[in-house]
Amino acid sequence: MHCILGFRYTQVENWLACCFNHRVEQRVYRRTFILCERYVQVKTNIAATKADEGMDKEAPLRSDIRLLGRILGDTIRSQEGEVVFDLVETIRQTSIRFHRGDEAARARLAAALDGLSRDDVIRIIRAFSYFSHLANIAEDQHHIRRARSHAIAGSAPRQGTFMLALERARKAGIERRALEEFFVTALVCPVLTAHPTEVQRKSTLDREREVARLLAERDRPAHTPEEEAEMDDALRRAVLTLWQTSILRRNRLKVIDEIVNGLSYYDYTFLTELPRLYELCEAALTGFDPALKDFEPPSFFRMGSWIGGDRDGNPFVTADTLHQALRMQSDRAIGIYFEELHALGAELSLDVRLVDVSDKVKVLAERSPDRSPHRQEEPYRRAISGLYARLAATARALELPEPRRPVADAEPYASAAAFLDDLGALHSSLTVNRSAALTRGRLKRLRRAVDVFGFHLAGIDLRQNSDEHERTVAELFDKIAPGTAYLSLDEVARSTCLRARSRRRAFCHRRISTIRLRFARNSRSCARRPTRIAVTVRLLFRATSSPKPTLRQTCWKRRCCSRRSVCCGRPRAPSRST
Repeated sequence: MHCILGFRYTQVENWLACCFNHRVEQRVYRRTFILCERYVQVKTNIAATKADEGMDKEAPLRSDIRLLGRILGDTIRSQEGEVVFDLVETIRQTSIRFHRGDEAARARLAAALDGLSRDDVIRIIRAFSYFSHLANIAEDQHHIRRARSHAIAGSAPRQGTFMLALERARKAGIERRALEEFFVTALVCPVLTAHPTEVQRKSTLDREREVARLLAERDRPAHTPEEEAEMDDALRRAVLTLWQTSILRRNRLKVIDEIVNGLSYYDYTFLTELPRLYELCEAALTGFDPALKDFEPPSFFRMGSWIGGDRDGNPFVTADTLHQALRMQSDRAIGIYFEELHALGAELSLDVRLVDVSDKVKVLAERSPDRSPHRQEEPYRRAISGLYARLAATARALELPEPRRPVADAEPYASAAAFLDDLGALHSSLTVNRSAALTRGRLKRLRRAVDVFGFHLAGIDLRQNSDEHERTVAELFDKIAPGTAYLSLDEVARSTCLRARSRRRAFCHRRISTIRLRFARNSRSCARRPTRIAVTVRLLFRATSSPKPTLRQTCWKRRCCSRRSVCCGRPRAPSRST
């Protein structure tokens, strides 16, 4: 989240909400005064770096903030007129004088703010809040700039990097085997959440990302005058769009809106950056010990979410909502696989008359429905066409849309693991036939993405009243171990029973492993809800003892790692805390 000097700009939207909801105006004016003080703190701290000879590295940050501030000022002048622009400047300059110790300036500032109309209060708050937005963007870009500078200069490992963690492991005397065992059992699973009072609009975030992208482009070594003018014009368009976009939502978000907003972050970050994160990890491990060069750490970093599964006090989250959340997540994951497979097919144009091909790839090519005469000598492209067709069949079976029609129908995948095995066959064939370099780009990242996200994208936490969970777990035990009488057991016996089933993996069936149960014993508001989690689990995953489930019964998430003894999604023992 954007934050400067401890000031979170979501406070600004809360203050605006006070205006729209006709709260006490003096409270708004007082907070407007505080906002001006925060603005001055930002400007003062940036200006203070000028006097520090060792802070020349901050010059690009100051330049970016001046540029964005000037563009914002020009936008306010053109959109609101000279009167409003002069008012903003008066408040800004008076705030600076007060911050520098002029006590008389405080009285003048308070008088100026007290004399504002409601409309002017909103304009002033918007002006200073957007400056905070833009300054935060410039600061974020500066952090990226400094990180790149350290990497180019070959600086010592920085805080929060894999290299520093491995350096500490080396000093602690941790050996290679212990490190490998650690990655086999490690699990990091951040869980995305949402709240219906979330104020940040996607429209605003999109424009801010555009500003960040343009600032990054300005860091290129040299630009032609035309390029400079084009970037400046693009920045002005982005800031103008921000100014003319409502900073607040007027309507409360629905659960589906929360799901859509949560999924948007996968497009911007997780789907592309998590595979790159693993590449950095592998490079760091190679630097730690060259013997780890061929070691691919298991996917220890996975995503979780409770958007669409948080029923604890939310009557709008139902079994249908959870089903839709799972479908939307799967659509996002499989959609990126379609795109990557299409691009990979364009890259791997290897001719069988020039390179050798493994038997597994030959089998994949022969099974492919692609019979085009133009690709008869290109086994990798034919194999990828077959993978694409099977993935499309999987999407149809899961009732998901297909981005583009495959060359022909094929058998769907029973699990993401089967899809990963086919990608592994491509990787192995390239490796053993003098084409290992071709495995380190798109194919490597796609394999890692499938291993991390599967067909489910992220595990969904079900937060619900513990009474509901107890009845649900009892139903599951009735399916897999009739006669357990789970509801009649005390807490200790239930914990013992759950631990025993978890160790045997019988209860941690892959078809239900994507749902992690959260207990909220004090949330009685949802105990009588007619739609129960048990219904959702029963409808989506059909927890039966069949050893070979059909595709419809297949989980949206495969087991975390075949080498891991315990699945990360196993149901936990009942607890009184969420």
